[in-house]
Amino acid sequence: MAFIGSDPEPGCLFCRVLAEPGRDVENLVVARPPGTIVMLNKYPYNSGHLMVAPEHHTGELSELTAGEATQLMAALQEAVDLVRRVLRPDAFNVGANLGKVAGAGIPDHLHFHVVPRWNGDTNFMPVLAETKVMNEHLESTAAKLRDAVAPG
Repeated sequence: MAFIGSDPEPGCLFCRVLAEPGRDVENLVVARPPGTIVMLNKYPYNSGHLMVAPEHHTGELSELTAGEATQLMAALQEAVDLVRRVLRPDAFNVGANLGKVAGAGIPDHLHFHVVPRWNGDTNFMPVLAETKVMNEHLESTAAKLRDAVAPG
């Protein structure tokens, strides 16, 4: 509801965050693999819900070069592996909504969602109370994931 009721910030979220490497903690950036960005969704479906986007600003999958598509897929694989290792979900939903009618909240910048799923994670709160229960604060999840990516 915070997302629906708030005024959108101008411009593209991913381009804005890509241009602000010094604000990765505030922007919930987990990693910056080559040619891409991996960040937590500020309005997640589940704890650990990541978005993986290419640097290339396009809403069309077909407009990525072969190299950009390869970088995006590699980052997507790394994001799934990272969440699996750190948060230990039972399964994942992974996908992209191409176009506003398909559900894309940011239709002009292609991105994939990585949504960890746990057995029994669906509950009555979203249905009855329009409330999503998150078992951990976004900043704590972001810190865990960043620590697991950090060299060292």
